[in-house]
Amino acid sequence: METATQILLLIAAAIRLATPLLLAALAGIYAERSGVIDLSLEGKMLAGAFAGAALASVSGNVWVGALAAMATGILLSLLHGFATVTHRGNQVVAGMAINIAMAGLIPTVAQAIFALGGQTPQLGPAQRFLGLVLPFADGDGLVAQTYARLLSGHNALTWLAFLAVPATGWLLYRTGWGLRLRAVGENPYAVDTAGLPVARLRYQALVVNGALAGLAGAYLSMAANAGFSRDMTAGKGYLAIAALIFGRWAPVPTMLACLLFAFADAVQAQLQTVRILPSQFVGALPYILTVLVLALVGKGGGMPKALGIPYIKERGV
Repeated sequence: METATQILLLIAAAIRLATPLLLAALAGIYAERSGVIDLSLEGKMLAGAFAGAALASVSGNVWVGALAAMATGILLSLLHGFATVTHRGNQVVAGMAINIAMAGLIPTVAQAIFALGGQTPQLGPAQRFLGLVLPFADGDGLVAQTYARLLSGHNALTWLAFLAVPATGWLLYRTGWGLRLRAVGENPYAVDTAGLPVARLRYQALVVNGALAGLAGAYLSMAANAGFSRDMTAGKGYLAIAALIFGRWAPVPTMLACLLFAFADAVQAQLQTVRILPSQFVGALPYILTVLVLALVGKGGGMPKALGIPYIKERGV
């Protein structure tokens, strides 16, 4: 029973660690299914983490912070779209520019506002997303413990992230908007010929992308932690990109990839306590796994055919 409990605790930790990865990876799916490469997830998450914690601290309300994180992510996505969709700039360069700018700007703004070394004040219970305890989560036995560990105790953003997976699948594969969005990422010329606005569809995808990326950052500062700190994303935006590539730009496989990376992160945290291996090697395990996975499956199918290719409207069309 003790071994089973340890396994359940490890899986529960993986679910929590997967939440920001999943929100960011779903954000990437919307952008990249429309044909826009989004390497700026790291920067959007960092900005969302700060905006969420800062507004939650000032307002005293967790939902004000969440809305601020979403709005910040959307603003950065619109900036990305202005550079890459409207002006057809290089999507990789634009995404990395946002990451670099946010890495330097956000701690500076945090220091200027709060004067706490680039951090926000500690958030209280009303300013954070706390775990939701479900009914009947205090029973004994393996089934009761499984229910208590794997379903009960997760916060609203974790539930939202995993519910967003079937919602994204439905939107992309069961609605007219999703069909048009996927078509833009495959053949924007055919979409334009059919009289549909390519730029508008890509901007719509980027709005959803920004909202989800902002929430991913809000999870880090308002759920996993009690405030914003410098560089708290720690490469999770890049892990999310690896997850969506591993998942072939599809919601369910991407979710499984996020859980795999998060489980590796949970295992390395457990190994840090027993000190069997050097701490530097153990801490690098999730990233080593990411590189190995991409090396093995990164050249597979599923990538939108027009991904990263700016759309230039032909004359007379």
